Amino acid sequence: MKAYSYRTDPNVPKFTDDRAVLVFDGYCVMCSGFMRFIMRKDQRHYFRLLPAQSPLGEALYTHYGLKAGDYDSVLLIEDGQVRVKWDASLAVFEGLGWPWKLAMIGPVLPTFLANPLYDFIARNRIKWFGRREICMLPTAESQARFLIPESQK
Repeated sequence: MKAYSYRTDPNVPKFTDDRAVLVFDGYCVMCSGFMRFIMRKDQRHYFRLLPAQSPLGEALYTHYGLKAGDYDSVLLIEDGQVRVKWDASLAVFEGLGWPWKLAMIGPVLPTFLANPLYDFIARNRIKWFGRREICMLPTAESQARFLIPESQK
């Protein structure tokens, strides 16, 4: 898909895309935990977080051909390009800088094994880690780390 293709999609609300955007399942305990880890380790505030259950998150999932309501894949939108699944996860570690970018030196698993493993974990994450009663929302201190569409500002 063409870089920044979401900008011309009338179904995707306008949003600030000057930094990487990470779209995640806000109800998943494992996913929310990973986002809290990112907020602690992302000293440069490189990533903006967006729950998939938001109108913008849903629109981005649909735009990239993922089933709305099925949040088994994290989306990383960086420089107008999207990464999903294993590729997105590895890119997050790269974006966190040292020592986390060591994960990018060489994938531990080749893609043909990594994506099925990612899918297996994604399908079972709620059973293994649980589901939050409410979607992960920013606290007053972390609000700047979450993406808020321009229409909601």
